[in-house]
Amino acid sequence: MTKQELKDEIAELKFDYIRIQGDLDKLEAAGGNVAKAEAQLARMEQQLKELNEELAKKE
Repeated sequence: MTKQELKDEIAELKFDYIRIQGDLDKLEAAGGNVAKAEAQLARMEQQLKELNEELAKKE
């Protein structure tokens, strides 16, 4: 991936993370099961970490 592709992927992932976090807050307030959303956020955090590390290597 190029630096720009990595930056675009990171930006998209951050947007999705924020959206899911908002959904999680609503689900939690309604008393719903948040385990699936929490697991998805954890996967996204790992993916962001990996993408940021890859981007750092290119700079």
